[in-house]
Order: sequence, then C-alpha cells, then structure tokens
Amino acid sequence: MAHEIIDDPRITAVGLFNEAYLGLNAKLACQIAQFGLSPIEFEVLLRLGRSPNGQLRMTDLAAQTSLTASGVTRVVDRLERDSLVRRTACPSDRRSLYTVITQSGQQKLHAALPEHVKLIEEWFTGLLTPDALDDLLSGLRTVRDAVRPGAEAGAKSTVQIH
Repeated sequence: MAHEIIDDPRITAVGLFNEAYLGLNAKLACQIAQFGLSPIEFEVLLRLGRSPNGQLRMTDLAAQTSLTASGVTRVVDRLERDSLVRRTACPSDRRSLYTVITQSGQQKLHAALPEHVKLIEEWFTGLLTPDALDDLLSGLRTVRDAVRPGAEAGAKSTVQIH
C-alpha cells in the first residue's frame, strides 16, 4: 500500500509542476534582474500594466500576488522610490489607496517584455502544441481559481492575468 501511494500519479503531477515552475522561474528571474527588478516587482508592474487605467487598489494587488498587506506595501514602497508607481487615494473609499503604474514604470515594463516573452516562448509555450497550451491554460485557471480565489481581484472580466 505504501509503495502505491509514493508512486501515485498525483504526487508525480505536483512534482513535475513544481520542477517546471522552478526551472522556468529561474530563467525568467535572470532576465528580469537585467532591468533592476525582482520577480515580485516585475509581477506588480505587469499586473498594473494589464489592469484598467494601469491601477489596482492595494488590497486587490495583495490578493492578486498572494502578498500580505505589509508585503505589498514594501514592494510598492520600493517601486515608488524608483518612480515606477505612485499611490493615489480611492475617490469612493477614503481608506483605500490605488497603486498606479507611472510612465517610467510602463517604459521599464515595455523594455523588459520583448525578451521576457521570447524566453516564455522558448522555455514554455513554444514547447507545447496550440491544443496542449489551450488545455494547460484551462487546467491552470481551474486550479488557480480554486486555490487563489482572489487572484483576479480588481480586474475587469475582459482582463485576464496569466
């Protein structure tokens, strides 16, 4: 019985997923570092860049990135120090703040994206057939929505975060 559990294909699936994620993340992190950004800083800029009006409430940004409130504050502090984002008050809720990507933040993001997309194509999407990629994206969204229900917090239905 114990031998059957250790060889369970569900354990293999999670192991392969982790190995693929860690390998891909390492390759992408090196490329992102060339622009003076950590992976989480790049993710914040990317999520802001893909959001309506280039902005998200701090609480939604925390939910989308799985950062704590203090964690997102620290990341936004660093990005704000570098003039890549700014904070602005929410007009409908005085307790909320928006993080808004600045022109400098957009320029840095757009400078990093071509090589980033090239690496994604080389090491991930380009290795899959179009049907396999569609199936993978569908499956990943199903899992993501189950384990991180706030992952699209603040995003309109027409904006999909991958």
